[in-house]
Order: sequence, then structure tokens, then C-alpha cells
Amino acid sequence: MTKPSLPDLLHAAVSAVGGTERPGQVAMAEAVAEAIDDTSHRLIQAGTGTGKSLGYLVPALAHGERVVVATATLALQRQLVERDLPRTVDALHPQLRRRPQFAMLKGRSNYLCLHRLHEGAPQDEEEGLFDQFEAATPTSKLGKDLLRLRDWADETETGDRDDLTPGVSDKAWSQISVSSRECLGATKCAYGAECFAEAARERAKLADVVVTNHALLAIDAIEGAPVLPQHEVLIVDEAHELVSRVTGVATGELTPGQVNRAVKRAAKLVDEKTADALQTASESFERVMELALPGRLEQIPEDLGYALMSLRDAARNVISAIGATRDKSVHDEDAVRKQALAAVESIHTVAERITNGSEYDVVWYERHDRFGATLRVAPLSVSGLLREKLFEDRSVVLTSATLKIGGDFNGVAASLGLSPEGVEGDDVPVWKGLDVGSPFDYPKQGILYVAKHLATPGREGTRGDMMDELAELIEAAGGRTLGLFSSMRGAKAAAEELRGRIDNPILLQGEETLGELIKAFAADPKTCLFGTLSLWQGVDVPGPSCQLVVMDRIPFPRPDDPLMSARQKSVEEHGGNGFMAVAATHAALLMAQGAGRLVRASGDRGVVAVLDPRLATARYGSFLRATLPDFWYTTDRNQVRRSLAAIDATAQADGK
Repeated sequence: MTKPSLPDLLHAAVSAVGGTERPGQVAMAEAVAEAIDDTSHRLIQAGTGTGKSLGYLVPALAHGERVVVATATLALQRQLVERDLPRTVDALHPQLRRRPQFAMLKGRSNYLCLHRLHEGAPQDEEEGLFDQFEAATPTSKLGKDLLRLRDWADETETGDRDDLTPGVSDKAWSQISVSSRECLGATKCAYGAECFAEAARERAKLADVVVTNHALLAIDAIEGAPVLPQHEVLIVDEAHELVSRVTGVATGELTPGQVNRAVKRAAKLVDEKTADALQTASESFERVMELALPGRLEQIPEDLGYALMSLRDAARNVISAIGATRDKSVHDEDAVRKQALAAVESIHTVAERITNGSEYDVVWYERHDRFGATLRVAPLSVSGLLREKLFEDRSVVLTSATLKIGGDFNGVAASLGLSPEGVEGDDVPVWKGLDVGSPFDYPKQGILYVAKHLATPGREGTRGDMMDELAELIEAAGGRTLGLFSSMRGAKAAAEELRGRIDNPILLQGEETLGELIKAFAADPKTCLFGTLSLWQGVDVPGPSCQLVVMDRIPFPRPDDPLMSARQKSVEEHGGNGFMAVAATHAALLMAQGAGRLVRASGDRGVVAVLDPRLATARYGSFLRATLPDFWYTTDRNQVRRSLAAIDATAQADGK
């Protein structure tokens, strides 16, 4: 039997989802097939509207070996599992003569734990699962959430938190879920045979395509114990997010509250002397943290060093003691022991990591008005880890709408541990970059406007001229505005000011769930939506409701961000340009994502307005502009107002 051709398979899949075949999608599918065949790696930039999901799914399914697809957002995971994969499998089945299986796999804490649900959370007595519910009464938010979770447990087939709608608070979910460290294990648990997390793992072992998230991919790489099933091909979608997700998984933290909870959980399982030593260490750590000031710790202060060594040693002794004792008087002893061990091991790991010290780690204090101080430790870079763990023994395809920074792939490649394109060597993963473009005609569909006449934004204070400009632009556009701000404080200040100045309704992130805000924004073209980070990447509103995207300033990382500033300094110490490699690259990625909110369909028209003159005047402006879609560029404020008014008039004439 002749093997079906890739173009025929792609055509069948595209027809099945009611799409249109695009040259970029065909080029992408061919590049993915080539990478799979010769066990090499690809970085593929595929603009909005390319149809990149099918561009990698079709060659992956045709290949026949197991493929893992890792994504950053829940929305894309759902789209793949609920829409793209079922339709594609159905479409390819007649030609492939087989029906590839697919499954979703997430970290254990994403699944409801039946042991926790039925036996209660083995926490301090006053925190027991349904004690809290009883005390709170069913009318409280927590009580209602817990009651709904009990009902849901009887009807859910997956136990997956993301299948519960509407969702529940993190506090409620923590009462009925466990981390992998806290899990008793299927063989020791009375509910092991019915376990949702274990069932998901079994489905993944049998699947041809396993859809997971960046965090689980990072855990699989970092912790050494394989979580994902063996696979021949790894496809990382939304790959611009990977480095920050891996950094997040590799970051450790300690807080006094966390240490206190560990002390309480361990106290009932060890002798008094061992428990007292951990309690004493906890108190000395808490005293140090009360005086902690935010910022990086290039040297560990003496008092903190002593507190961490005491914590480390006391935690190690507790871990040994818990492993050596049994106490039948403790209800559900195995679960209590496992949770206590997990809490104490986490403290030991972070305290030891900071105490040992490493030139490759960054340590800093953070302070939160409500929660007090946190001590954090994160890797200076994850590039070495990714080079070693990601690119061995499999083909890796990384794709996103934004992988070319400043005009080439080498910046993103370096952050992933890859050498510049074309460099070969014994331990150097070989890769190729491909930009398949976008089906949209950006110069005709969009304008990039830089408000060159405004004052350069400072670190503090309101920007009166910027507020005037923003108000005029919104009025010219008739609403239809997505406001992307570099800080929540900036978004709030703009919303408060403009609600008193213009007639258009202004929605503000945080005043309602993100999903509800986006729905309301899409439903009424006169409405504006203001917010910060998640809006730069998470909004997909095609059509006339989003015809003006405004960025208040270039989103450089804060100068006092300990991790970013440490990374910048490290690049400079090695002879590079730290500002361009770290701060400008960070800003370019965000701006490209933000500008990508404007044109989501072939009929979309509009303006991306950047209210920061540095994009036009600073030397790095051209680097940032090279990362943005190829919109028609202007600094003429009158021209932009006329264009916005014309776009608004057209939309109104169309009844939108």
C-alpha cells in the first residue's frame, strides 16, 4: 500500500475543520515532517491565521510514533483536544488506515484526589476538609465551592480541574487535590484503582499524541523521574513562553507561613526534641523575615545564613525521624505522614539550595502587603538545562507567532541553549529556523502609530499628555479599544481618569473574571478593556470590537526586578549587551504579542498605538519595530485620528 502524501493528508484535515489551506501552513507541515524524518530540530514562526495547529498535527499523526505536544495556555490545550484532534483524526483515518489515539496529561495537582475527598485533608485539626465547610456554613464561598466539588466528583469522568465550570478558588481546590510528593501512590491508596490522575497517565501511555503543558514538560526535564511517556517527537507550541515557564518550575521559595505549617504537620509524627528543633529554627527564620527588605541578595546575610542552616538541619532530622516511626493513634497515618514529609522536604530542598550557594542561582526577597516577605531562589539561566534535557534523543519543533526577535531566531535560540543557526559541533543540537509568514496583509490591514510628540514616560507619576492622547484616540475610534498597560497601577489610573472624561464604557481587569471581561468587550463595540500582562497575550477578539490596541509604554522589565537585572548583568560580564539581550528582548516579545491582538481575521482593520516616543526616537526602537507585524508605520497624530474615524464609520455603516 502506498503511503498517503502529506499534501493529501493536510488537504483532508483542513477540509474537515472547514478551513482554507494556506501556503504558510503547507510549508510548516513539510518542515515538521522533515525534522521528524531526520531527527533534527526546527524553530518555526507562524503568524496568526496560519493554522499552525494542523501544520504540526498532520505530519505528527502521519509519522505514526508517539508525539508530545506541550502548550502554555489552557485555551490551546482545550482547542487541540476538543476540536482540532478529533476532527483531524476522523479526516485522516481513511487514508492512514488507522485511528490515532490522543490524550491530555497534566500535573497531579490538576486532578481531584478521591482519597482527599473521602478521607478529608490530613491537615491541622482546625483545617480539616469538611470541618472548614461546616464551620464556614454552606452559604460561604468556600462552603459552596466544597459542596459543589463533592457533587462534581460523582459525575466527572476526568477529575480534571479545568473541566469544572464555573471554577473554584485555589483554597477550595487545595482541599481535594495533592501534589506528586503528597500522593500515597496507586498501590498504597484505597482509591488507587479509581484515581483520576493515574487514569490520565494510563491513557497517555496508550496515546499516539499526548497534549500537555509547559510546566509538566519542565518537571519531566528537571526532576529526572519521567512523568511523560516515552516519545519520538516533541512539539512545543507557544514556545515564546517556554523559558519563563521552565524558570517558574525551577524556582524555589520559603515563607514563614509555609514553614509554620510544616512544623505543625510534622509535630505529631516525631519525638518532642526533634519537633522542638524545627520549631526553634522556624521562629528564628520568621524573625529574620520580619526585617527583610525587597531586593536581590548577592551575598547571603549572616543572620539569614544561620537561620537557613538551622532550618536545613532540623528539617533533615525530621525527615529521618518521620521515616523511622509509626503511630497507629494518628488517623489515616500514611496520608498524614506523606503530607508532612512533602512539606518538610520542600523546606529542606530550598534551604539547602540557598545555603550551598551557586553562581548559577539568583536569591532575593519579595514583600507583599498581605502575605509578608518571601525568600526566592531561581536559576540565572535555564538554557543549559534545556539544551541538555530537551534536545536529546528526539526531534523537537518549537513554534509560535513570535520567535524572531529583532529580525532573526538567534535570540530565542540562545535562551533555549542553542548555538546560532548553522553552527555545528559534537554537542551542539542542529536546528533550522523557518518563518512561514502570515496570511494577513498587515500593511493594508493595520497602522503602527508611535506618539512621538509625547514626553518620555518616567518611573513614577501620572502622564497627563498620555491621558489626553488616549482619550482622543478612543473617541476617534468610537470605543473598540484594548488598552495594554505595563503595570496594574497604570491600567487603574487610566480607567479612573477616563471614566470621568469619555462616554465609552471602560472595563478593567480584576473587576470581573478575565473570561467575562473579554466576552463583554467582544459583545459591545463601544466598550474599552484595560489591563496588564494576561491581556497582552490572552485576548482573541476578531472583528469591529477591537480596532485600536494601545500600549501605554514599552514594557521593559522593572529595573528592580532581581532575576532580570541579574541576567542582564551576567550577559554584560560575558562581554554581551545585557540591555538588548534581556530587557529589549523581553519587551520585544511582549510588544509582538500585544500587537498581535489587533488583526485576528482577514477582514480586521485597525491601529496599534504606542504612547511611548522611545519606539521612534531611541536606538533600540528599530530592533523592537522589527519584531512587530509589518504594519504601515506613522508618527502623524492627525493621520491616525482620521484613519480611526474612517474605520469606525465603516463599522457603523455595516451595523457593527
